[in-house]
Amino acid sequence: MAKIVQCVPNFSEGRDLDKIEKIVDPLRGKEGVKLLNYEADKDYNRVVVTVIGEPEAVKNAVVESICVASELIDMTKHEGQHSRMGATDVVPFIPIKEMSMDEAVELAKSCAKDVWEKHNVPVFLYEKAASKPERENLATVRKGQFEGMSEKLKDPNWHPDFGENKIHPTAGITAVGARMPLIAYNINLDTTNIEIANKIARCIRHSNGGFRFCKAGPVEIPERNIVQVTMNLTDYTKTSMYRVFETVRMEAKRYGVNVMGSEVVGLVPMEAIADTAAYYLGLENFDMDKILETGLME
Repeated sequence: MAKIVQCVPNFSEGRDLDKIEKIVDPLRGKEGVKLLNYEADKDYNRVVVTVIGEPEAVKNAVVESICVASELIDMTKHEGQHSRMGATDVVPFIPIKEMSMDEAVELAKSCAKDVWEKHNVPVFLYEKAASKPERENLATVRKGQFEGMSEKLKDPNWHPDFGENKIHPTAGITAVGARMPLIAYNINLDTTNIEIANKIARCIRHSNGGFRFCKAGPVEIPERNIVQVTMNLTDYTKTSMYRVFETVRMEAKRYGVNVMGSEVVGLVPMEAIADTAAYYLGLENFDMDKILETGLME
């Protein structure tokens, strides 16, 4: 059976629709590549793209898309709520079918090499592809963001895995890696107080003693007069969506704040949604075999 890989590149443009279409266009109409979704956020000023297909075909299409992004996005003028260090901020490869994590790591390294050699954008490897333990965590790699990255690269410990120890003047630097599927999940609070979101994020994220597979932080959404607790759930089978949601709701009550709702950014595994539905509906002896679409896909 054919190997299948998923790739979820994040580009630092969420407001200019013309630029977004040009960045995404190389991912359309390619043999062996299927564009599943792309979702832009004006407040984050970021677009998250999901493609799937044959490993080499996906890699080549993504490298082409990165080229377009590096030409169109000027990071010296970029502003947004989301942490970022490059025009193409992060490029994770996720093994989906008939593909091992080791193979995904090699694909990530090949992609990183192409990005540097073809576009002169330096690259860090992260997560399972990381060259050092301290580079596994994306937040650590991205610390300093675009504005502080030139100074960071002067430290010999932070020489890029591919490229020179200086950022591309307008496209910055990119992180390429391999990982398991994660869920990008945001919970909305009916307050404009960013410190409340920050305190709640500290309660739930692993680095402060929270859930093992949760990375979280606060974000302001001025046009809606709300703040968000934004997070990545890096293993939804061990840190579930409903458990995080209920914890955030419980913590919010301490500050007289309510949860207004939540959102998923990009795509989400069906199992994660089914697990959450089973919790809130109190379903007994429920598993994926009871989902109609599961039988149809066999």
